[in-house]
Amino acid sequence: MDPREVAADSETISLHFDKPVEHAVTFVIDRPEARNAMNEQLRSDFKAVFDALEDSEIRAVVLTGSDESRLFVSGADISDLRERDVLEQRHMSQRRKVYDVIANFSLPVIARINGYAFGGGLELALACDIRVAAQDTSLGFPEVGLGLIPGGGGTQRLPRLVGEGQAMRLILTGDPVGAEEAHSLGLVDVVSDDLDETVADLVGSIVGHSPVALEYAKQAITASSNMDLDEGIEFETQLFVQLFATEDKDEGIDAFLEDREPEWSGQ
Repeated sequence: MDPREVAADSETISLHFDKPVEHAVTFVIDRPEARNAMNEQLRSDFKAVFDALEDSEIRAVVLTGSDESRLFVSGADISDLRERDVLEQRHMSQRRKVYDVIANFSLPVIARINGYAFGGGLELALACDIRVAAQDTSLGFPEVGLGLIPGGGGTQRLPRLVGEGQAMRLILTGDPVGAEEAHSLGLVDVVSDDLDETVADLVGSIVGHSPVALEYAKQAITASSNMDLDEGIEFETQLFVQLFATEDKDEGIDAFLEDREPEWSGQ
């Protein structure tokens, strides 16, 4: 199904194609009245739209909060959690999660963190491939203050980025950190006082390349945290060899030898 049609049916999500650059799409979360908190409707819309994007011809996704909300995602909708018992939560937790949808998306996903990202919002950002944060951003895991722990992959993805000790500090205290400290820890990759320009430059550098090569590069890098070195190198070799069967490999090399810009087919 056309992702535009799927997004058009959503009251919580909008899509902007060829934004911030051609061949990219900006995926905007828009629940300003609830500080972009994730309720069941948002989660359902989120998965449906991302599934539809898999069949589109984009080369990268920018995930962000709406300008009206002036934040990324504040976390889960707490009112949804209060009345849920253990059986209901077990059922909810066994379903496919939005965090895994992002992490498993075939092409690069860039988090444009335009305000604070707490709890599930930070877990969304952690599931992205690259995180760019505004200068005045705050990020944190406040779940322990609610008698909970991060439940969307935060306890697993955070230590892989910042190390076990820093992950312990951030999760056990529940204290937020600013963008500069988050950058120094490796929690975010870029901090900017001009988020639009920075994200446009970054995404522009990505989408100028073969979508097949982008997909395979993401697979190889992601595998590095799940395989030992020998397995990872073997997996990389397999992907590298497979690219020799693609039209984009021939086009890329021909364009280089002919001193021209490549015209990628994605094949």
